[in-house]
Amino acid sequence: MKRVNYEDTICALASGGGMSAIALIRISGDKSISTINNIFSKNLTDKKSHTAHFGNIIDKTDIIDEVIVTIFHKNHSFTGEETVEISCHGSKFIQNKIIELLIDSGVRLANPGEFSMRAFKNGKVDLSQAESIADLIESESEAAHKTAIQHLKGGFSKKLTYLREKLIDFASLIELELDFSEEDVEFANRKKLEDLVKEMHKETSILINSFKLGNVIKNGIPVAILGAPNVGKSTLLNSLLNEDRAIVSEIAGTTRDAIEDQIVINGFNYRFIDTAGIRKTDDKIENLGIERSLSHAKKSNIIIYLIDATQDIKSQLKNIGKLNIDDQEKVIKVINKIDLNEKVSSEINDAIYISAINQTGIEILKNRLCKLTNVNNLDTNNTVVTNQRHYEQLLKTIAELELVIKGLNDSLSSDLLAINIKESLYHLGLITGEVSSDDLLGNIFGKFCIGK
Repeated sequence: MKRVNYEDTICALASGGGMSAIALIRISGDKSISTINNIFSKNLTDKKSHTAHFGNIIDKTDIIDEVIVTIFHKNHSFTGEETVEISCHGSKFIQNKIIELLIDSGVRLANPGEFSMRAFKNGKVDLSQAESIADLIESESEAAHKTAIQHLKGGFSKKLTYLREKLIDFASLIELELDFSEEDVEFANRKKLEDLVKEMHKETSILINSFKLGNVIKNGIPVAILGAPNVGKSTLLNSLLNEDRAIVSEIAGTTRDAIEDQIVINGFNYRFIDTAGIRKTDDKIENLGIERSLSHAKKSNIIIYLIDATQDIKSQLKNIGKLNIDDQEKVIKVINKIDLNEKVSSEINDAIYISAINQTGIEILKNRLCKLTNVNNLDTNNTVVTNQRHYEQLLKTIAELELVIKGLNDSLSSDLLAINIKESLYHLGLITGEVSSDDLLGNIFGKFCIGK
């Protein structure tokens, strides 16, 4: 985000772009109410906060639209500033005209994320809560929504504040010791400090370990569908999605690039990737597709390896070992086309037998997916780290805590202990914004959309 004047009154379309039934235009800043008075049919100067008013937006003598204007007084709004929200009809002409009138009245168009930035600067939310706003808007599953809500309500922040405040108490005692270094006095009980740092190490480790789950919740669980050509990979993808997403053909090698789509199962987002059939071929383009298939297999949390029930099942099973997959436990063996082979047995105990074209066994496959990722037992009410930036700072925090523990074991002096304690506090502070820089804030809020 470029450097801006936060004393300006700003405006932006807060609802989605394009034509809609209703649109919302937000204004924030000290001149919000005086500005709306210039173009609204009613004077709102003396109206109470959190009140809505019906009237017309007027350009000189022309009525632009019938709208509802809601006003929020300073310290009683999302941004902490005087705020006005205009609910108008969703015509793009109307939206643009109202914003044009606001700009003509001296209001500036908001930058990406500027409303959230102002909420942060005015102490309405901390940095991790502000970031959760973006996660909430972008959530595509129940689990992602619950986690974002928990962060927005301050669950993650409270955990970090608890850890940070306890360490600050000892940090101040260590600093006090430095002031009296000549007297060789000890204000900070080393045993209590060690116990605290070990407790913080444990809590930080729990947060770090939750990131694997958090990444899954936020970005979805990648599932690669592998197998030889014509085993029914594209048909299975279409069956899982319940739509014709991938082209199905009897011609081998039809799928030459990965096709990806997603569905929500039991509140969690699964990203299915239909890959090129794996076989030996002289076709350069098809070989590129096969290479990508193997790449997706390595990156995916789960692999569905599809086997044709009308062909030699045991020889197809042997091909799984040729994929060089490190974790065989993430492979689900699926025998397809059981509708074409009534004699197929269930001798492969850990395999799932399906008919993708008839949707037989698809629910069993979905249940196996959930079981393999343990999503049925997940408690999204616990604090879960979903943000890569937070994860990196927690890793740096725990590294400093380990140095403090080592320093205590080695009976290091107070000044050396203070260095690592300060560093751990610094990295925790970067997460919540208690420590921040314009560059950091610009990078974070610059990724938000305008109106957020």
